[in-house]
Amino acid sequence: MKVLFLGNVWPEPVSSAAGTRIMQLIKAFQNKSAEVHFACAAGKTPLSEDLSKINVAEEIIQLNNSSFDTYIKDLNPQVVVFDKFVIEEQFGWRVKEQCPDAVRILETIDLHGLRKGREAALKAGESFSEKYFHNDFAKRELASIYRCDLTLVISEFEMEVLNDFFNVPDQQLFYLPFLVEPISDEVISIWKPFEKRKHFVTIGNFRHEPNWLSVRYLKTEIWPIIRKQLPDAEMRVYGSYPAEKHTQLHNPKENFYVLGRAESAHEVIEDARVLLAPLLTGAGLKGKLLDAMQCGTPAVTTKVGAEGMHGTLPFNGSVTDDFNDFADAAVSLYKDSKAWSKAQKNGVKIINERFLQSYWQPLFHSKINELLKNLEQHRQANFTGAMLWHQSLQASKFMSKWIEEKNK
Repeated sequence: MKVLFLGNVWPEPVSSAAGTRIMQLIKAFQNKSAEVHFACAAGKTPLSEDLSKINVAEEIIQLNNSSFDTYIKDLNPQVVVFDKFVIEEQFGWRVKEQCPDAVRILETIDLHGLRKGREAALKAGESFSEKYFHNDFAKRELASIYRCDLTLVISEFEMEVLNDFFNVPDQQLFYLPFLVEPISDEVISIWKPFEKRKHFVTIGNFRHEPNWLSVRYLKTEIWPIIRKQLPDAEMRVYGSYPAEKHTQLHNPKENFYVLGRAESAHEVIEDARVLLAPLLTGAGLKGKLLDAMQCGTPAVTTKVGAEGMHGTLPFNGSVTDDFNDFADAAVSLYKDSKAWSKAQKNGVKIINERFLQSYWQPLFHSKINELLKNLEQHRQANFTGAMLWHQSLQASKFMSKWIEEKNK
């Protein structure tokens, strides 16, 4: 089986949870003995993963260029994965025309319509409500979901949003969270103990707006309260792509350190006693919270941060949207070794009961097999998707062809 990933950017697992997620999906297909190809129109960065090292064929493609038609027709993949809805908008019609029998899968990473809605609510100084779902990103994303044969959803909350608010049929969606290895007793035995850890940590790509908002909130509202109670503790902020506006928050006199990209996220998280993630916006699952659990580091976060992470299980720390309570919870975890150890055990339980690759990967493989066998029947049940193909994508198609002619 040939699988083609069409990427918005080349995966950067060292800089973002989105990059880690794509690598997990590539591995899931390779574990199904698939021949995996990755094509992207964006340039590579020094942080881009060298996919050739894991036997993934790389291809640089062009936007609005019929050379892609020749490429994909010759490749003839059985499955095509779009890693963002904007990539499906750009290439979906070309895939459909050249490889009509290929299963088209949309990877959402997180629901962009939800994230943008939360940002709009925050900007308006209001609590998030259903009216904020009515944004252009949500409309475009939903259209893309219907045009694809299957959409991968990383968060249970987002499954509920798509099912209950947008009324997307179950058959169009597949819940697939992070796919990780279990935390064994052997792994736990080499974690640094409470007394050998110190300071607070947060981590996240600075280009991702929710991370930047989180750091600002941490600096202005939360850290001053923590510092009054723990004057010797440090706040260490790590993240890829820091710009001048980010490094301006660096202030050693206040024990607030903006340190740029960490060579090893797990290393700096395991050195810390508590991870802080006061996320006000965002969507999907939070890679930093998964990393914290994998490192045995308790965390304090918001409801948005914890969303989809722990289900009905106790969280590996505290969850609150009040910044005073947030600071108090951080101090309490930092000082109380018993509460800290309990939170750490909660994190182990969450990983081992909710995110195991060994559980989710076979279910994913089974779903792919089902689609490959019954694709025509599956598509006949998706009349909304057929309607969208008939109408909306014609505009994208002819605009793309016009741009191509103009560029000649």
